[in-house]
Amino acid sequence: MSRSGIGQNTRQLAFDWEASGEAVSSSSQGSCRSSSSSETGALAQNLMEAVVAADNMRQALKRVRSNKGSPGIDAMTVASLPDYLRKEWPRLRKELLEGTYQPQPVKRVEIPKSGGGMRLLGIPTVVDRLIQQAILQVLDPLYDPGFSSHSYGFRKGRSAHQALLSAREFVASGKDWVVDIDLEKFFDRVNHDLLLGRLCKRIGDKRLLRLIRRYLCAGVLLNGVVMDRHEGTPQGGPLSPLLANILLADLDVELERRGHSFCRYADDCNIYVSSERAGQRVMASVSRYLEGHLLLRVNRDKSAVARPSCRKFLGYRIVEQRERTRLGIAPASLQRAKQRLRVLTQRRRGVSLSQVLGELRSFTDGWVSYFRLVPTPSAFGELDSWLRRRLRCFLWKQWKTARHRSGELVKAGLVRHLAFGVAYKGGGPWRCAKSFALHLGLPNRLLYQRGFHSLTERYLLLGSL
Repeated sequence: MSRSGIGQNTRQLAFDWEASGEAVSSSSQGSCRSSSSSETGALAQNLMEAVVAADNMRQALKRVRSNKGSPGIDAMTVASLPDYLRKEWPRLRKELLEGTYQPQPVKRVEIPKSGGGMRLLGIPTVVDRLIQQAILQVLDPLYDPGFSSHSYGFRKGRSAHQALLSAREFVASGKDWVVDIDLEKFFDRVNHDLLLGRLCKRIGDKRLLRLIRRYLCAGVLLNGVVMDRHEGTPQGGPLSPLLANILLADLDVELERRGHSFCRYADDCNIYVSSERAGQRVMASVSRYLEGHLLLRVNRDKSAVARPSCRKFLGYRIVEQRERTRLGIAPASLQRAKQRLRVLTQRRRGVSLSQVLGELRSFTDGWVSYFRLVPTPSAFGELDSWLRRRLRCFLWKQWKTARHRSGELVKAGLVRHLAFGVAYKGGGPWRCAKSFALHLGLPNRLLYQRGFHSLTERYLLLGSL
């Protein structure tokens, strides 16, 4: 379907809602929000009407389309969603308002985790992603203002960078030991009754509560078999991060009550203390709280009390120096990036250099943007040098024969005796890529002209913005 066709369908969807009188008036939505104000302490009523309101659904549709994503078990794509809604929205809206809508099972996929093992993801159908997004847009304003200032994950106006800068300040203030708590398979172990008990304290619309429970209990399709689920909020749906924050808000309250300095990003929580002994006490007491009150399991093998420079937090580590405390790239993050770059620049891929450079740009531009808080350009300079050497290896392998290689170097302006020397006697590609002759024949300038993006230059550009 063309982009213009999708846009036309979206406009038609909006027209259908308005023409059939299905949009909730602005005054009705306003009363719903005021009734849920934390100042009055009243339960939020009529939330389902706010969920199905035309403006809310249009915003949800726009967000789902921008996120794209894979189809669920029904194989419906995001591109076909507007056409489907134009026909089926009246039925879906009626089922949501009457409390009879039944979500479809999620498609279970597994992706490798950076620390080993597999991460389980649940991919809802695009219709269920749309409805979850609409619910999120209604519930987020109810809950987010009450979340802790130390909570940074999946919240509007907050980011991983803010969490990292806050953690750095804690360490710089003298709290140079970290209690790094790892929750074992957090999203797969959330207790449904406990979570719904938290939701009942703020939500008075039983239709919405029933729908959320149905999403929590929706089956999982794995290898063609639908399995029931009795715990967990599978990662992959728009609503899952908010539900995780609602449950872990209790942990934030408890840590603040105890006066701890901490940063939490979703289920990744670091607590900063002044000594190893204090850290061991905090580790034991917080683990008891998590397992006794929130029914979560602490992974003792991955949790630790250590110096911040020895632990990874959101891909970074915190390095203490004589004059300042700075952020650095965690070794595991650097190795993971190099592994990805090795795959992209593999000499036997059989693709053009322009395609490789395009894929590199997509990865390295985002990677540098995330790690721009590192104050040392040399970290990116070393990666630049290593990556340019791999690109020279890539071209060297593509040229295949010694005759072809020497001819390409001569065409690039290299004198014949140097070109023939490295082509016929230079050794393997990795050794040749570091030779003086190949640096003259394939200088950095030529790689930049062909589309290589320097990590260092992008880092300096971001720093100057």
